[in-house]
Amino acid sequence: MSTTDPRDDQQLVKAINAGDDQAFDAVYWRYRDWIVRLARRFTGNDDDALDVLQETFAYFTRKFPGFVLTAKLTTFFYPVVRNLSIAQRKKRGRFLGDNAALDTLAADGHVDYDHARAELATVLATLADGQRETVLMRFVDGMSLEEIADALSIPLGTVKSRLHNALETLRNDPRTGEFFSDEPWRPGRH
Repeated sequence: MSTTDPRDDQQLVKAINAGDDQAFDAVYWRYRDWIVRLARRFTGNDDDALDVLQETFAYFTRKFPGFVLTAKLTTFFYPVVRNLSIAQRKKRGRFLGDNAALDTLAADGHVDYDHARAELATVLATLADGQRETVLMRFVDGMSLEEIADALSIPLGTVKSRLHNALETLRNDPRTGEFFSDEPWRPGRH
């Protein structure tokens, strides 16, 4: 199956509304891996992540016909995956596992990877849930501040505040400061 359908998300949604099964397949293949990675981060388990993937697309299917895409599909999918993952985790009695996401945030080769990852995990765990989620959405999921606000249904100012406070905590902690000391990481600066 080709994952490179040339249509953008708006065109695919319009085609799905018109009954085009290939357009649905294109959306599935385009977002499948992203959804599984996100679900794995929330559930901490590969099998649960695959269950969430299935439930996410079942939910998406029920939106048609008549679905109107008002933002990026990642903005639509994020809260769905998050809520389904939380429900799956509760069903299984598991706790949040951000460790998979830490691979992306971990240090480059000039430090001991395992130690740096453990330190980063420790400091991230001290952040408030909203701050940790915002950091992961921004730097692991690559979402813009506006997309994060839409996905979480919170004001843009709240996203900026959470990100700023989280990065200040990470920057000021001696265990993680070196990873967050470059000026490009500072919110609002380029």
